[in-house]
Amino acid sequence: MSNVDSFGAKGVLDVSGKEYEIFRLNAVEGADSLPYSLKVLLENLLRTEDGANITAEHVRALAGWDENAQPDTEIQFTPARVIMQDFTGVPCVVDLATMREAVKELGGDASRVNPLAPAEMVIDHSVQIDAFGNAGALERNMEIEYQRNGERYQFLRWGQTAFDDFKVVPPGTGIVHQVNIEYLARTVMTREVDGKLRAYPDTCVGTDSHTTMVNGLGVLGWGVGGIEAEAAMLGQPVSMLIPRVVGFKLSGSIPAGATATDVVLTITEMLRKHGVVGKFVEFYGEGVAAVPLANRATIGNMSPEFGSTAAMFPIDEVTLDYLRLTGRSEENVALVEAYAKEQGLWHDPAHELRFSEYLELDLSSVVPSIAGPKRPQDRIELTNAKEQFRQDIHNYSGDDSDALNVGRPSKAVEVKMEDGREFTLDHGLVSIASITSCTNTSNPSVMLAAALLARNAVDKGLTSKPWVKTSVAPGSKVVTDYYDKSGLTPYLEKLGFFIVGYGCATCIGNSGPLEPEISEAVQANDLAATAVLSGNRNFEGRINPDVKMNYLASPPLVIAYALAGTMDFDFEADALGQDAEGNDVFLRDIWPSPLEVEDTIAKSIDEGMFAKGYDGVFDGDDRWKALDTPAGDTFSWAEDSTYVRKPPYFEGMKAQPDAVKDIEGASVLLKLGDSVTTDHISPAGSFKSETPAGRYLLENGVDRKDFNSYGSRRGNHEVMIRGTFANIRIRNQLLDGVEGGFTRDFSQEGAPQAYVYDAAQNYKEAGTPLVVLGGKEYGSGSSRDWAAKGTALLGVRAVITESFERIHRSNLIGMGVLPLQFPAGESADSLGLDGTESFDITGITELNNGSVPQTLKVAAAKADGQTVEFDAVVRIDTPGEADYYRNGGILQYVLRQISAN
Repeated sequence: MSNVDSFGAKGVLDVSGKEYEIFRLNAVEGADSLPYSLKVLLENLLRTEDGANITAEHVRALAGWDENAQPDTEIQFTPARVIMQDFTGVPCVVDLATMREAVKELGGDASRVNPLAPAEMVIDHSVQIDAFGNAGALERNMEIEYQRNGERYQFLRWGQTAFDDFKVVPPGTGIVHQVNIEYLARTVMTREVDGKLRAYPDTCVGTDSHTTMVNGLGVLGWGVGGIEAEAAMLGQPVSMLIPRVVGFKLSGSIPAGATATDVVLTITEMLRKHGVVGKFVEFYGEGVAAVPLANRATIGNMSPEFGSTAAMFPIDEVTLDYLRLTGRSEENVALVEAYAKEQGLWHDPAHELRFSEYLELDLSSVVPSIAGPKRPQDRIELTNAKEQFRQDIHNYSGDDSDALNVGRPSKAVEVKMEDGREFTLDHGLVSIASITSCTNTSNPSVMLAAALLARNAVDKGLTSKPWVKTSVAPGSKVVTDYYDKSGLTPYLEKLGFFIVGYGCATCIGNSGPLEPEISEAVQANDLAATAVLSGNRNFEGRINPDVKMNYLASPPLVIAYALAGTMDFDFEADALGQDAEGNDVFLRDIWPSPLEVEDTIAKSIDEGMFAKGYDGVFDGDDRWKALDTPAGDTFSWAEDSTYVRKPPYFEGMKAQPDAVKDIEGASVLLKLGDSVTTDHISPAGSFKSETPAGRYLLENGVDRKDFNSYGSRRGNHEVMIRGTFANIRIRNQLLDGVEGGFTRDFSQEGAPQAYVYDAAQNYKEAGTPLVVLGGKEYGSGSSRDWAAKGTALLGVRAVITESFERIHRSNLIGMGVLPLQFPAGESADSLGLDGTESFDITGITELNNGSVPQTLKVAAAKADGQTVEFDAVVRIDTPGEADYYRNGGILQYVLRQISAN
């Protein structure tokens, strides 16, 4: 449908004699005082107005935004591009390949299934830290990565050739979000439309919740499930409510001793406490100009940890300087400046914008911090870290006594390594110290602070403890260049911090195994081992199966904890070791000064590094080029593949959807508590032989050593269904005192304990639909499409909770699963539900008449004949979501649209 332009907004912007077509915001009354993020959305509506899906009323509703109102107006946002990483991106390409075949079967043209918006994938989630602590680690890990993932990489190379406007950044380049801000992000996009060069704000959605890192560059973008990303690639707008916007004022500057990580942990704690789920956060005030771009990106990155949809910084001189530093053309930089100033998107601290809510942080008040042992928002001031650990250890050490008389549960476990090392382990040992994840690993201020701290430690004669698995996984190859140029690489390596790969490693659970003797000692003695990582995720069971307590910390503190070797450590009072003269060395003695860090940055980083790092970025190395890649419009599925299989979503699909039906006689598959994350639900990390996924692979001829991770097998629905709700730390309240992917199987006599997958198969055979009961914040965490896909494929028809996090709720609808909430103030427990009931859910058939009911009748029948009845709130929030649900899911909806035209 062609553009309507009800407001006469279309105009011309001249930049140094070059003309660009733009849609002027000042054509709409009220635009000037909107927050920057909403101005970007307003331009999006002006540019895509078609009189049907996007109307003049939508434009007026956004321009006349009432900052005090609760969100109730739906708009359709059309992102400029889609960015993916390989774990979440592979299923997208699998689904697109499957859609090509399904379109053919419905009589359509397969080649019409193509990304309509530029789609870029960075392969960064597959490298695992098998080798570490030596100079050959990087090469060896990449070698193993290709052995493990060759099938998937062949498939992605096919996708790169088969689909238009789809590009792949091969392995070993960097972390997706860093590659995004250093290279892929445009800040202002240009595209030829009807013979004219059009300029408009760069916006993106990504299949990783930390897509918000690009908010630091003034680009509006956020994480969506793979399901929504596929729809965006296929030209479907993202349906959303005009959000509330929280204005976050920054003043002052970061004090010596504190880092960008400490700022982020402080902001995360503040915003979690304030409550920003479903809202935009926007930073403003005099202090913004003093925040370097890398720090802005670090703050934007943590948006999912504080729960907001986006966390936006405006465009200013700092933005332009970063674009120049990273090798963007002068023409692009000039366009960004001219466009931002023309459209009122340039940061002016004196210009008052409207916000729904206000928060403020004086950066000079920030103190060194860590967060843990299981949530990013649980910030601990470093000075209290030892004391807090001593309180928390009781939750992880069983009934252990204080055998060593140190004031907490303790035991001495002697370990002898094959290479002759001998040491004693105790609860709280730091088993992993990893500088990893997109949040920090390309922020020069913290990365060079870590390297300088390593130099100072080596100069004082300090060493990392021999039981610590040390690693550095930078977000970009540029980091290696500036480490080498500054001459600091040898110091990091002396402490065991060798480069192990360029990708998202420890933070996503790709920490690799602990050394066998250490792993054995931890397991045999049930030691509460800890991990310290410069990541953004530290949920239970995520980092390593042997590790119970996970802490987030800045890169220099990761090294400090490797030197300490235990969480039971007070950096103020406890010495890290002695120097050559026998004097105690404390953290304060080796902490680098901010001036030296700034000086090192100035001397070590230049434009040429970025140009070199991204030269031929889509070509890949010899390994990538040597992959044997199939050709053709449709993919030749290998029948024996255990990595990439054709999913069953479109089997037996008809041109028109069947009528929506009520749910009758459903059993409860799981009853879960509060804060169940998509990490608990979605398959991630490694798994064992006796699990359903392990059994499946063994039956299909895969050796235990070649299982790889769930994430690497996301293109195989058979593995992924079996790993859904299989997290080793999930607690299903249908069972007493049992952790892991188990449930009671009510389809069998006596309702015995069974694996969730096995029980679901029995229910399927019996024709019994399933429901899941949950508590508050159900589905928080990463935007995991498999959390929804696996739920649907297990036969779950509805999920009833106290509240949902945004992405997972919309993903459930995208897979045809009904999200419901208990009445306000009620829960499964307050209603007396224990999960043994049989559920009838009625009233959803109203959807067949084109309307969405606000509540549904739920009747839960107990074994003794009693029935609990309540009105559940329907969380289908927009008409677009109602269309997806009627069609059985978003992909079915899009497929029918393509086939009908």
